[in-house]
Amino acid sequence: MTDSQAIRVMLVDDHAMVRRGLASFLRVYPDLELVGEAANGREAVDGCERYLPDVILMDLMMPEMDGISATRLIRSSRPEIQIIALTSFQEKDLVRDALQAGAISYLLKGVTAQELANAIRAAQAGRSTLAPEATRILIRSAREGPTPGHDLTPRELQVLELVADGLSNPEIAKELNVSRSTARAHVSQILSKLGVSNRTEAIALAFRSKLVT
Repeated sequence: MTDSQAIRVMLVDDHAMVRRGLASFLRVYPDLELVGEAANGREAVDGCERYLPDVILMDLMMPEMDGISATRLIRSSRPEIQIIALTSFQEKDLVRDALQAGAISYLLKGVTAQELANAIRAAQAGRSTLAPEATRILIRSAREGPTPGHDLTPRELQVLELVADGLSNPEIAKELNVSRSTARAHVSQILSKLGVSNRTEAIALAFRSKLVT
């Protein structure tokens, strides 16, 4: 494969040592070309225009802008770029959020060089590669059913935040500049969707499910 046909790869990680190790691995494979690096999500977004990568190896936990936010922005503006989430973390929310943001693959940093090279080639071809841990998480999540609050509208999430802040229905109505009946209807709909019977249960579930901060 000639250089012009090589898969153009950008590395995104806030640890220079990690980037250096990945760069060394890329040089072993003639069909993979390192075209750029970034230390956070914001640099990654800017680097897409400068480096024109085919595939990005994206860390998730970074300062300035995290990898999930960067993935979402890049995929919305440059959908031809494939993104592999490469992280040390395997929490359910991270796996789900990274894939929903547009990452084609989810791998852990303990992956071997050959497995990572194969994942980059697969991503370029539009095929996903998931770490076994990520696969188990997705299977378990599917068995558990949808996350509580998945069907709340943006307005209902906003109302839920206010409920969690301790605001009454009249106070919510004033905050959102709506009628008291509208505020009351929103709260009633939220309780129904969350499957709870009162505001206290709704608040507890909202914090437990990270619907509010």
